Amino acid sequence: MENQEECLEKVYPMPRIGDVAPDFEAVTTKGKIKMSEFAKDKWTLMFSHPADFTPVCTTEMSGFAKRQSEFTALNTELLGLSIDSLHSHLAWVQNVRETTGVYFDYPIIADIDMNVAKLYGMLQPNESETAAVRAVFFIDPAKKIRLIMYYPLNVGRNMDEILRSLDALQMSDKHKVAMPLDWKRGDKVIVPAPSTLDALNERLADESLEKITWYLAKKSI
Repeated sequence: MENQEECLEKVYPMPRIGDVAPDFEAVTTKGKIKMSEFAKDKWTLMFSHPADFTPVCTTEMSGFAKRQSEFTALNTELLGLSIDSLHSHLAWVQNVRETTGVYFDYPIIADIDMNVAKLYGMLQPNESETAAVRAVFFIDPAKKIRLIMYYPLNVGRNMDEILRSLDALQMSDKHKVAMPLDWKRGDKVIVPAPSTLDALNERLADESLEKITWYLAKKSI
């Protein structure tokens, strides 16, 4: 049986939505970075994978690479991570390029000491004590965490959903609206509910809105 001290040592912090992204310095396949200075004036999508030279991770990292231009169009920098050495990363990047033609042209953190994985709650002992789970952190230009996704080791991520979520966050910020179920670009968005009687009456009189009821209305943007 493990004693309480040993159990506590395995409890790692879990950053929350709205927190400032924990700062760190790290070595990557593109050189050294400092999180607080990375991707200035841009969004950051930081994602972890369990290990280099593994099948699911190869499909995922290739997916990010193939759609990197779509992230660039959304003013977003990609930042990968796993608990592997820099030499392992470099060898894997080259192996995938030679065998599939796909090139991982974004930085991948060599988190061999697990510092970043622990800082971001990527190490979850009931899943693995030595490999990062498949985490995704959406970090805005102010370095605030806006959305977090966690996947287990045996389930790959959905690239369409990651891009949809990123687009939804940015559109919501820009237009001060909310996104309904299954929203995608081109769909109507939800207008914030009125908070006074005057605003409610204005809502009821606004013929430009699709009104389901007084507190649920949609519009095109």
